Amino acid sequence: MKILFAAACAISLLAPAFAASAKSTDRNEPMTIDAGTQSGTLVGDGKTTLSQGVVVTQGTLDLRSADAEIYMKDGEAVRAVFTGKQAKLKQQLDDGSWMDASADRIDYDIKAEVLTMTGNYQVKSARGTNAGQKMTYNTRTGEMNSGGDGTRVRTVIQPKNKTAAPAAPAAKTTVPTPGSKK
Repeated sequence: MKILFAAACAISLLAPAFAASAKSTDRNEPMTIDAGTQSGTLVGDGKTTLSQGVVVTQGTLDLRSADAEIYMKDGEAVRAVFTGKQAKLKQQLDDGSWMDASADRIDYDIKAEVLTMTGNYQVKSARGTNAGQKMTYNTRTGEMNSGGDGTRVRTVIQPKNKTAAPAAPAAKTTVPTPGSKK
């Protein structure tokens, strides 16, 4: 049970890392962690390993990976690493829209509050997308860095006002009145 608690602490900090407006009420919901196997220690320094399909749910948060490792320092979770082809995360935002993210590796340094996504990462939301090979995101400051390793980064930002273009005015039609010559 203590291992589940440590994993829950580490994973619950991931939610706001992907979007500043991740559904704030999710942190008040129970967290379920499901894996084929789980082993590790919570005493002092060590690592807890989850494998054979890891599924984490908490409110609207849904995180899935092949494997996960939770690193402990002095009995406290300090880092969480999710791996697989691909680790996937989905969560509803406070505005009701959804955010999806995926990467071969999602590494969250809990103490530094820095998230690193590597290996064909992609983050999608109604606001836009960002994709590449490596992205580092500081959840405390909001600073994001991607690319710089010789690979390309692609960002698409949706316009703030995505209203449809106004419809063309309807053509005027004249309906003949009874007794008219039309």
